[in-house]
Amino acid sequence: MSTFARFRPFLTPYLGRMVLATVLVMAVAAINLALLRLAGALWDVITVQHDGARMNELMLLFLSLVFLQGFCSMGHSYLTASVSQRIVADFRRHLFAHLQTLSVSFFARRRTGELLSRLMNDVTVIQSVVTETPIDTAKQLVTFVGGITFLLAMNWRLCLLILVLLPLLVVVAKLFGRRLKSLSTSIQDQTAALSTLLEEVISGIRIVKSFVKTQREEARFAQQVDTTLSLTMRRAGIMAVFIPVISLLTFSSAAAVLWYGGRQVIDGTVSPGELFAFVLFAGILIGPFSSAARVFAQIREAQGATERVFEILDTRPEVRDDPNALVLHTVSGQLTAEHVSFAYDPRRAILIDVSFEAKPGECVAIVGPTGAGKTTLMNLIHRFYDPTEGRVTIDGTSLRDVTLESWYRQIALVPQETILFGGTILDNIRYGNGDADEEAVKEASRAANAHEFIMGFPDGYHTVVGEKGINISGGQRQRIAIARALLKNPRILLLDEATSALDSESERLIQEALERLMRGRTTFVIAHRLTTIHSADRILVLDKGRLVETGTHDELMARQGLYYYLYTVRVVEAPSKTAGV
Repeated sequence: MSTFARFRPFLTPYLGRMVLATVLVMAVAAINLALLRLAGALWDVITVQHDGARMNELMLLFLSLVFLQGFCSMGHSYLTASVSQRIVADFRRHLFAHLQTLSVSFFARRRTGELLSRLMNDVTVIQSVVTETPIDTAKQLVTFVGGITFLLAMNWRLCLLILVLLPLLVVVAKLFGRRLKSLSTSIQDQTAALSTLLEEVISGIRIVKSFVKTQREEARFAQQVDTTLSLTMRRAGIMAVFIPVISLLTFSSAAAVLWYGGRQVIDGTVSPGELFAFVLFAGILIGPFSSAARVFAQIREAQGATERVFEILDTRPEVRDDPNALVLHTVSGQLTAEHVSFAYDPRRAILIDVSFEAKPGECVAIVGPTGAGKTTLMNLIHRFYDPTEGRVTIDGTSLRDVTLESWYRQIALVPQETILFGGTILDNIRYGNGDADEEAVKEASRAANAHEFIMGFPDGYHTVVGEKGINISGGQRQRIAIARALLKNPRILLLDEATSALDSESERLIQEALERLMRGRTTFVIAHRLTTIHSADRILVLDKGRLVETGTHDELMARQGLYYYLYTVRVVEAPSKTAGV
């Protein structure tokens, strides 16, 4: 229960509604008990007393209670549903907001499908336990206490027959509950794995079809489904035994009551109406017993889901603001790396003792063989990660000493893998500046050489890009991403293979635009086509995580080191790629 108690902050805003719903549902339970007692009195009036006037009075009271019970039932049903859905909506918003605070490293270690499962499936499992179950429990508690009170008052000997099996019910519930929790946790884990596989296959459907792997993916999916089915059926088997066992024990008690009470009616110590009411009360007590068993199983099932959800909420971002972090308002753009080292895994360093300085307005190119650490260095500049040793500074201030949000506002990133969001082209470009008008968007698009192809679509800037930009070619997506970055008008521009998806002609046009737009901005460029960075003010050459060379294109070519080798080999091996540049 300590785990579920962590939901208290989400329950507090709706406590008044929950209390009202609880009062109404308790009223429903109390009225139900009163109706049963009236039913017994009516039975005696009809079968023994034969009193028509008394029967009319009791019937009028009976119908009045039925209408009152209906109104109370409607009220508590609506309030319960309203509170339940609102709490879950609040919790999902909170969980999603927390996810966005986590560092890039968290998402690098997690699969998308797993996170989706926790945000959607696990929260749904928890929903009834933290909202509907407490209110329903109040109803069952009134039913149980009120029912037992009536039974004891009417015939304590008969009442004991019902209570004798209660300890056995508790023991059975505990035995089944342990197994149900274990299975439910496994089912949630397997459901997350299934969601992950589904997300991967749908996202990569073109590769799946191109490599003729549909049957392989069908087999993988079928295997996951079969595993989930096996676990689900095992849980269903336990539930199939659990609930009937509880019901069997309860009905056995009711049968004993009916047999013993029937003998008392025959002996004349109990009236038929009293026995009739007693049996009805005994029957209604089945509800609390069965409900207790069901709730116990649900709590066990939800425990695993709750632990999985709070595992995310308990995760703290690895890159976060210092309590005394400064807010950057403007920067000149002087960025320095001082003896920076970094490792994703402590056993393997990615960057080792890297130092350099980029002056305001300079264009700095980062080159090197595959795996040299180029993208990692760009991530450190953006502060998606913090260095394990050394520091990165902006205008002499360590990035650790400024707020993440104010730093990110100074940067525009065009990543190697272009990401577009659902919506229109206009929405995606305006992502760089939500306040920009359509003319500003068009101006940025022209600078990125995107305006012409955008206007070629029937809906122009209002063209829907589709999920992840599936309706637009790779080169077009890249140019939209560049326009989005330009609209932000940053002081620092990060281009990670920004022209990698473009043909030679489009690349030439964008390079011309970028050369104009980079003036006055500090720009970092990762480029696999080394012929595109001739004009860079500074070129950083990385190899195996170390900065092995730095200088201009002419200086590095004159040294005939690693840069000379990379430049010469790539030009010789791919003349068709560079002929038009």
